[in-house]
Amino acid sequence: MNLTDTVVLGAIAGFTIFLGLPIARLRSPRPAWQAFLSATATGILLFLLWDILSKAKEPIDTALGAAREGEGAAFVGLVVLFCVGVAVGLIGLVYLDRVLIRRRKVGAQTTPAQLALMIAMGIGVHNFSEGLAIGQASRSGALELATVLIVGFGLHNLTEGFGIAAPLTLGARPSWAFLGLAGLIGGGPTFLGTILGYSVQSTLAFVLFLAVAAGSILYVVGELLHVSRRFQTPALVAWGVWLGFIAGFATDLLLTWAGA
Repeated sequence: MNLTDTVVLGAIAGFTIFLGLPIARLRSPRPAWQAFLSATATGILLFLLWDILSKAKEPIDTALGAAREGEGAAFVGLVVLFCVGVAVGLIGLVYLDRVLIRRRKVGAQTTPAQLALMIAMGIGVHNFSEGLAIGQASRSGALELATVLIVGFGLHNLTEGFGIAAPLTLGARPSWAFLGLAGLIGGGPTFLGTILGYSVQSTLAFVLFLAVAAGSILYVVGELLHVSRRFQTPALVAWGVWLGFIAGFATDLLLTWAGA
């Protein structure tokens, strides 16, 4: 598969995230519905966190095996890179939230739009690593794998779009322009990652971006749980988190079943 075809298909995979965004335009949903949507988004992100950490650990485990035979430099480098990446994603969002997004006073609440943008940024970093996987598979000649990855990630990105949109139902209806921006932040990196993955194959970059995504999503999950507590509907929130987690798990199972 040549670069042009790879980039086009990578763009399709990334921009399916827009299919999950229109739910944010719901007109004044009831508080119970808002709580459920927010909790479902939390469940989706919790699955993504687990999935990201699992994928990031694979090359680290491989390097650990090599370290047992006396080649420990790669292992140490990956572990340090992973720790730094998580710190950048987690602590970096704290400062981004306070300094660039809100310039807020201590104790101020995150608005639904700000929360959606933070979710989109965390998902965007994750999708960049997915783009790397698509590009690397295509460049290596694994055309069937690349196609499966594109279809699977496209389906997965649809649920991610829902994760971005759900918090927006807590406030005023967002404009289509705002949804377009959020979708571009969340899905566009798949396109960019595909280009880089096709051109450069780097385990270091793969682990780094997964680690940054894990840190970012960890921060956003904490924010969403804080929002869910305000509704004081623990049973409904628990069901929503479960449903979101299972939705993410099901899409990942489809990838595994297809051999990705």
